[in-house]
Amino acid sequence: MKQIQAVLRHQLVWPALTLIALFAIDVAHRANFLSIALLDGHLFGAPIDILNRAAPLVIVSLGMTLVIATRGIDISVGAIVAIAGAAAAVVLADDPTRIGTALGAALAVGVLAGIWNGMLVAFVGMQPIIATLILMVAGRGVAQLLTGGQIIPIGAPGYLVFGGGYLATVPCSVWIALGVTAATALLVNRTALGLFIRAIGVNPVATRLVGLRSGAIVFSVYVFSGLTAAIAGILASSNVRSADGNNAGLLLELDAILAVTLGGTSLLGGRFSLAGTVLGALIIQTLTYTTYSIGVPPEATLVVKAIVVLFVSVIQSSVARAMLIRQLLRAFAFVKTKPLTGTPQ
Repeated sequence: MKQIQAVLRHQLVWPALTLIALFAIDVAHRANFLSIALLDGHLFGAPIDILNRAAPLVIVSLGMTLVIATRGIDISVGAIVAIAGAAAAVVLADDPTRIGTALGAALAVGVLAGIWNGMLVAFVGMQPIIATLILMVAGRGVAQLLTGGQIIPIGAPGYLVFGGGYLATVPCSVWIALGVTAATALLVNRTALGLFIRAIGVNPVATRLVGLRSGAIVFSVYVFSGLTAAIAGILASSNVRSADGNNAGLLLELDAILAVTLGGTSLLGGRFSLAGTVLGALIIQTLTYTTYSIGVPPEATLVVKAIVVLFVSVIQSSVARAMLIRQLLRAFAFVKTKPLTGTPQ
């Protein structure tokens, strides 16, 4: 009984069960949902498609996780995705062979955006939502200026491989997402940075009083968030073979925040889970896939998505989770003690 309680209280259990439930719905609707085929040296199938499309969200959500862990928030990541894609497209429009320059420009844009947000939050003392709101609004304008208000096509094969190519039968975007996830995990688990981030989230005043340079750490997580958004911008623009300053990364910041919270990271700071964030991003992408595959009308998709997210968020709360665990344990105890009928005497 105690083992069951311990399992049900683990922060990754409910997101994992939600993802399994979505997969079960898809399998019930289409029996070959989990089928993966190897065609022309590439893996194809619904699970591969979900992983491929979830890659940009996973990467952005990792940066958002560290920001939220320090009691902050970054609602400018969608705009940074658009600017990064636009910067790469502008470079490639002049010379399609300048792949390195295009990648450098996109990543530099993300770092500069992170520096801007970090300066306003860590050193100017501006509220995170206001500081990043400034870039969220202005960033769209910058992306529109770079693209001239038009959708710029990208035809450089060396660039398109990042979002549309394959490596060892698996989409390159999935490998990139795995690499960023592994690098982030090493950064926060194998260095003191993870401990510092948690300390700042729990009590920023105390960390400052003990001599920890909390401002520098907060600054660094916003720079990292900008960098992850730029990487996502590269994947997004190379996947659709174009840069759209108006629609690229639109509302991505909301999905990233949802992914982080669904994964069990506290919006109050301190506690965070990278594995939970990845699960949250997969839940959101799988939910999007499920609503379309079972025929939910487009106008009702967001409503269904909101209901599922609300349900998962509610069961993540300690009060609701305790009530649910009590009911499950009572049901388990009832089934275990109920006498069997029809047995020989």
